[in-house]
Amino acid sequence: MDLITLLQAALLGLVEGLTEFLPVSSTGHLILLGDLLGFKGPSGKLFEIVIQLGAIVAVCWVYRAKLLGTALHLHDQAGARHFAGVILAAFLPSMIVGVFAYKTIKEVLFSPVIVSAMLIVGGVAMLLIERFRPHPRFHATEEISLKRAFAVGLFQCVAMIPGVSRAAATIMGGMLMGVDRRTATEFSFFLAIPTMIAATVYDLYKNWHDLNSDGVLIIAVGFLCAFITALLVVRTAIGFVGRHGFAPFAIYRIILGSVMLWLLLG
Repeated sequence: MDLITLLQAALLGLVEGLTEFLPVSSTGHLILLGDLLGFKGPSGKLFEIVIQLGAIVAVCWVYRAKLLGTALHLHDQAGARHFAGVILAAFLPSMIVGVFAYKTIKEVLFSPVIVSAMLIVGGVAMLLIERFRPHPRFHATEEISLKRAFAVGLFQCVAMIPGVSRAAATIMGGMLMGVDRRTATEFSFFLAIPTMIAATVYDLYKNWHDLNSDGVLIIAVGFLCAFITALLVVRTAIGFVGRHGFAPFAIYRIILGSVMLWLLLG
């Protein structure tokens, strides 16, 4: 391990924190940037999935009062049980699909070309959904039914294709279910918690034998950078989305994907 590797890990952590909760595909950015940098981190994709936990810890910190209140009142408040229920219902599809499709997804779909193409496709889809989405009827996570939450979870499964973006899939899925922008974005934040924790634990289980002291340090640097930048994003993203919508992110995706395809295939 050298200083260059640590600096690359820090940069990848910053990018992860900036993109995890925005509809631009954090995994896609990590794959593209890692390929451009020639980054040689720990055990294949282990670095990418574990530093995502830094971003998840950030969202847990921002919403710590809500999460703690829910946990403490599960036994005596119907609202707390419903909130936990909709998150669980939305998490179930990706948990099931992830267990059975893990190997194929990792081996077949993680390529810069696929990422670039999906950035473009996802950007176009976002513009269409913004234009033709149904009128919002639900303005709080507590108003979302278990059935609609499960449907959002099905959309999240599509995000297993790198470049689609978990945030984009869940937010756009929520909007198609009649959830307003701000609530769909916040719901995506909450759904990220069990989803990414499960993915991290599963990847650690699969790859723990490949870790060494150098690998742990590289991951720690990326984790810390992802945590710090994600804190800033989570605290500002909902306000930005409420004012500007998702068109800026869609246009960014289309431009980035087009440029990368030109570089990769030109």
